[in-house]
Amino acid sequence: MTFVARHALWSDEQRDAASRMRRLVEDKNLEVIRLAFPDQHGILRGKTIIASEAIASLESGCSITTTMLAKDTSHRTVFPVFTAGGGFGMKEMEGAADVLMVPDPTTFRVLPWAPTTGWVLCDLHFQDGRPVPFATRSLYRKALDELASRGHDFVAGLEVEFHIFKLDDAHMRPEDAGQPGTPPSVSLLSHGYQYLTEQRFDQMEPVLEILRRDIVALGLPLRSVEVEFGPSQCEFTFAPKKGLEPADNMVLFRSAVKQIARRHGYHATFMCRPKLPNVFASGWHLHQSIVSRATGENQFMAKDGGEPLSAFGRAWLAGLLDHAHASTVFTTPTINGYKRYRSYSLAPDRAIWGRDNRGVMIRVLGGANDAATRLENRIGEPAANPYLYMASQILSGLDGVDRKLDPGPSADTPYETKAPLLPKSLRDAVSALKDDPFFRDKFGPEFVDYYTHIKNAEIDRFLSEVTDWEHREYFEAF
Repeated sequence: MTFVARHALWSDEQRDAASRMRRLVEDKNLEVIRLAFPDQHGILRGKTIIASEAIASLESGCSITTTMLAKDTSHRTVFPVFTAGGGFGMKEMEGAADVLMVPDPTTFRVLPWAPTTGWVLCDLHFQDGRPVPFATRSLYRKALDELASRGHDFVAGLEVEFHIFKLDDAHMRPEDAGQPGTPPSVSLLSHGYQYLTEQRFDQMEPVLEILRRDIVALGLPLRSVEVEFGPSQCEFTFAPKKGLEPADNMVLFRSAVKQIARRHGYHATFMCRPKLPNVFASGWHLHQSIVSRATGENQFMAKDGGEPLSAFGRAWLAGLLDHAHASTVFTTPTINGYKRYRSYSLAPDRAIWGRDNRGVMIRVLGGANDAATRLENRIGEPAANPYLYMASQILSGLDGVDRKLDPGPSADTPYETKAPLLPKSLRDAVSALKDDPFFRDKFGPEFVDYYTHIKNAEIDRFLSEVTDWEHREYFEAF
């Protein structure tokens, strides 16, 4: 009996998808298959397997070291993996032992930019079949299951800003290697500031068309390609999808864009605010709604013309606001992301909502009997792990519903309204999460301690560096 069968890891849908995957590999004469899993940062890691071997072991899983889960954003291992419990307090995680990547065949694709290559997303399991508790796709699935037990599905649409530059120098000399290495030197594709003008779009069209063609060929539900306000900045939006799909789409989209761009001599980055003159910060706005599993009806939709949301929607919104402070580390997980929160900008700085107002954290769109009624959370950065971002929304929203919370009135002057301010730094956000009883209960204390440890390691490295600001400020003065 295979590992998948022994532990009943696949649904009927996944078993059917596995049969289609086997046929596709043969029909398209694929040579290799990339087995990938989203790590704690939402970065894809995994192995490339000869196609015949991958298919032969499809239901047995593929081993991968647990140290992949012990790394910060520089890919440094920040847990003492060779001590008892490996720094995780778990025997299974010590000594750089292996876990199994188990493919989810419903995610299988052929990569358009690497036509003899298949790709499939995987979940992590211990040898006894248990999901690895630090694997964020599994955490998101648990939140979806809690929502499903109440008869609901989560629907999310993606609105993602990022930058594309011409790659001038990749800095591949041995002395440029490191953790992290020297970042590439780049130049602009457009000056920017001509937001949504056709002239600027046409300047960026050659690379945008390359990306558009391959993103559509991947099967991602692309809706629009736009030029954003800043130099070399653009935005891709995607149709709303249910459940795991929008989070899976986000990790595949980011990875695909970076790979495609690099192959054509460009550098794409989802870093929030690159340290380049005149460059603007990028955000990731998450559109969300809840639909009934029985009827498909939007649970946020108001029936009364005087209200923008149903009672369920108002309580969900209130839950998002109530847990905004502690969940910010999931929506904005990098030190750099907090450079975006500025008053009188298009980014929020406090936990408030408003009707079709781009200065608030939660923008309410829709109205009575409008099936497209939704909440747009504008807090996120494009580098966020989508599984944690979306799981935090579901858990926060459900808590608001359970407690029948009230979000208060719409904030029409978002940067003057009195409301709890969002964390000013990653350190503030990590502290808020570490001490938060709600997320410790929902995600489990093991995961919260694990995640905050990784983030604190990242912060400590940052604080040990001497910055340009410090050198300018003190080198001559003192």
